[in-house]
Order: sequence, then structure tokens, then C-alpha cells
Amino acid sequence: MKDLNKMTVGELEKHIETLKTKAVTKMKGTPFVLGKNYLIRTVTMIYTGKLTKVFDKELVIEDAAWIPETERWADTVAKGIFKEVEPYKNEVIIGRGAILDITMVDWKLPREQK
Repeated sequence: MKDLNKMTVGELEKHIETLKTKAVTKMKGTPFVLGKNYLIRTVTMIYTGKLTKVFDKELVIEDAAWIPETERWADTVAKGIFKEVEPYKNEVIIGRGAILDITMVDWKLPREQK
């Protein structure tokens, strides 16, 4: 890590935000890994995105997309294959109470409407 005394204001702000986010994750003992891509199944919809923040009742993802329809579920999970994709422009906040399951994925997040 760079010497704090030699950081710019912008670098310090980014470092502080990273520490705050990591502290929330560690305090809650969550299994989530910040900066990783996830496939999130909720009670009514499916989302993809990169996890950026974890709170008591919400998850925040960026490069997000709402997936109205998938292919066979095993193919979707393994390969990121979807029938329909509706990408978001901004970050998305998802209520944790609506989540059924979440899995980390290693495929490229869908960013094109389909």
C-alpha cells in the first residue's frame, strides 16, 4: 500500500471507502467477496452484477442486468447463457430479504440488451 502521507485526496477517499466496505462485510461475517461477479436469483427476478457493497438489508451491484428469461438453469449458471437481458445504466440496490440464492460466476457479465 502507498504511504498515506503521499496519497492524493482522491486516493485517500477511495482507500477510506474500501476500508468502510470491507469493515461492513467482515462485521457481518458474510460469505460475499467484493469485486466478484454474481448471479442473483430473487423471488421474482434474476440479476447479474459485480458486488460492490454489502449492507445489513441490501447488496449493491454494478455492471448490472435484469434477466427476465434464462436458458436451462445449469447452462445459465455455468456459461452465462440467457434468452433475455436488460442491462442497467447505474448501480442497482437489491433487498437481501428478496434473495433466494446467489452464486459467484467467472463468465463475463452481460451488458448488451437481448
